[in-house]
Amino acid sequence: MPEPAAEEAVDGDLLAGGRHFEPDLRRMTRINLRPIASPMPLGFYAVAVASVIVGCFQLGLFEEDAHQAVGLSILPAFVLQLLASWFALGARDVVAATLMACFSGLWLASSLTLVLDPPGGTRVLGVLNAVFALFALLMASVAGRKRALWLVLCTAVPRFAVAALANLTGASWTATLSGALGLLLAAVALYAAFALMLEDMHGRQVLPIGRIGPAHHALEGALSVQLRDLERQAGVRRTL
Repeated sequence: MPEPAAEEAVDGDLLAGGRHFEPDLRRMTRINLRPIASPMPLGFYAVAVASVIVGCFQLGLFEEDAHQAVGLSILPAFVLQLLASWFALGARDVVAATLMACFSGLWLASSLTLVLDPPGGTRVLGVLNAVFALFALLMASVAGRKRALWLVLCTAVPRFAVAALANLTGASWTATLSGALGLLLAAVALYAAFALMLEDMHGRQVLPIGRIGPAHHALEGALSVQLRDLERQAGVRRTL
């Protein structure tokens, strides 16, 4: 026959989300979090700058032999987005980290292809752009609650799909359309970066980015809401 005090403790444990916790382990556990600034403004700004350079080149605003200069100009985006991916991993944001890392690899491949101009490089870059467009579409399907990220992805899908078509077919109208979509992607990325920076400075939403669900609670929710299900976060749970 359990003691009343012990029975109340067990009932309290079972009421916590329907899961059972060992009372002794909860008293012994300490979770230390290292504050990390959001790396997303840096990543979005890098997307914007590189997209403007490539978009202007596709629109014919630079000389035809400027491909090496364009390649060198977008090379820093590789470094900046790789850095953003590293810090996003530390912030336990797997979607943002994956996207920034893949963007980083894409800019590196594009830069090297433009600078070195290897045989068949344009068609190979077309296949890479097509695969990235598919990847961005898959990422957009799971990033709906991260509205800033979702908006950038929804703009990136048609931009890289048309860029792939331009690389594979060589049609001039596809290059022009790809350049225009690149400038649109840059505008969306710049807005997202600026909105996130203003939020960080003011501690509240200044420009709307359409946050919903957990993304909204992360900014507006109380501390108890933000710490909900902390035991299942990466670095706390067992390795998957």
